[in-house]
Amino acid sequence: MSKILFVVTGADHWTLADGTRHPTGFWAEEAVAPYEAFRKAGAEIVVATPGGVVPTVDKGSLAPEVNGGQEGADRVAAALDAADEFRHPVRLEDVDLAGYDAVFYPGGHGPMEDLAVDATSGRLLIDALESGKPLAVVCHAPAALLAATRPDGGNAFAGYRVAAFSDAEEAQAGFADKAKWLLQTRLREAGVDVRVGEPWAPNVVVDRNLITGQNPASSAPLAAEVLGRLS
Repeated sequence: MSKILFVVTGADHWTLADGTRHPTGFWAEEAVAPYEAFRKAGAEIVVATPGGVVPTVDKGSLAPEVNGGQEGADRVAAALDAADEFRHPVRLEDVDLAGYDAVFYPGGHGPMEDLAVDATSGRLLIDALESGKPLAVVCHAPAALLAATRPDGGNAFAGYRVAAFSDAEEAQAGFADKAKWLLQTRLREAGVDVRVGEPWAPNVVVDRNLITGQNPASSAPLAAEVLGRLS
């Protein structure tokens, strides 16, 4: 049985350019779709957060309008409520990568606040990349790649092809002019080769053992790609 590490943001807000704290956390669909796919395949899942804090779900990700209606919203909320691992996370600082077969980072704006500057997460990402194990990152979670710096200051993911939440999507979501920085732009500044697809449409990019998705709709196909490599 495979054992998969979910590295989840511990942030409950995202600090905007004017200092305003926008309530956020992780995005429900981006956690639930892979969680359900991995559990259905028989995988064991362990959730880790910085400091072991219980992660906060972005309330906006539970709204009917982003879940195909009230029925979809209720289903996602129920699935998250049943996922006991999210209520009992381990400390990211205590994680031993050797005990896992794959690593997955769900998004939401939370990673822009904490994982983007988290050195422990950055080291884990470098170790996972070098291990050859499937490393999957979706939507805003590629912000965590920014903390994966080598001793010479270069980014470990420079030159890698990556999908990530696009600047166009951020604009359509109403945050592009409020953010301190934009994910697509910042990743490219770090030397990462961001491959952008149509806004809100599934877009999964695979480069060696790195599997990335652009947005919430990419979560399920990203999980399928991971499972294909674990089978």
